[in-house]
Amino acid sequence: MIDPSLSSLGAHVVLAASSDERHPPENIIDGNTETFWMSTGMFPQEFIIRFAQSTKMSLVTMHCFNVKNLRIEKSMSEDATNFEFVAEKEFEHIEGSLQTNDIPLSGTSATHLRFIVTSGYDHFVSVHRVSVEG
Repeated sequence: MIDPSLSSLGAHVVLAASSDERHPPENIIDGNTETFWMSTGMFPQEFIIRFAQSTKMSLVTMHCFNVKNLRIEKSMSEDATNFEFVAEKEFEHIEGSLQTNDIPLSGTSATHLRFIVTSGYDHFVSVHRVSVEG
C-alpha cells in the first residue's frame, strides 16, 4: 500500500510548534521509526503535514513516545486554513517502548492534517512516524 504521508511521495511538514536541529519535524514523514521529531516542552505541541494532492484516508498510524492525548484536524484548503475536527485519542503509556496507535478516519479527504498533542506523559514527546492508509 502506498503511504501518501511519505516525504518521498511529496508530503511536507509545513508547520511544527517546536524544532530541535538534531530532531527536525521532517523526520516524522521519512518512513523510518529510528528518526524522530522531538518537542521542546510545554503543551500543546502541533505539526501540520501537507500531502502532494488531496488524499482520502481511512486510518492514521502514529509511532511516538510519551504522547498522552492527540487531536487530529483536517483542511481541504491549499494554504492550511479552515481546519475541522477529525479525531481525538488518548494513548496508553508504554514505559520504554514505542507507542503505536491507529486512529480511524472513516474515509475523510484532506490536503493537510494537523496533529495536536494536547498532553504528554512527560515534558517532552517524540513522534517517530506518521503513516496514512487510504
